[in-house]
Amino acid sequence: MEMHDTLGRQFEAHRPRLRAVARRMLGSTIDAEDAVQETWLRLSRADAARIDNLGAWLTTAVGRA
Repeated sequence: MEMHDTLGRQFEAHRPRLRAVARRMLGSTIDAEDAVQETWLRLSRADAARIDNLGAWLTTAVGRA
């Protein structure tokens, strides 16, 4: 559970940037927030220990959401 909490804190640190990226791509604040939430779901299912650069991974994931 501790790993999940740490991952959650790291995700929250990236959230404003992810929201901004998604907003620019999608043109809608609501759609951007949906994309960020989908990115969190993807991250929570991923093997985070294998992610070398979390910021880059999150940016890529939000771009695919």
